[in-house]
Amino acid sequence: MLTLIRRVGTALGMAGFLAAVFRLRGQGGVPPRSGGWTEIESTEYDENS
Repeated sequence: MLTLIRRVGTALGMAGFLAAVFRLRGQGGVPPRSGGWTEIESTEYDENS
């Protein structure tokens, strides 16, 4: 039973370590400044009604 607890603790510790490494080394970047939503005219979506 103690061996199982040690293995689970080791696995959780390694997962936490890897998560921290990926979090610190990750490239957040800057969100794009162009694109996104564009305004449309009512005639563009009223054609099929």
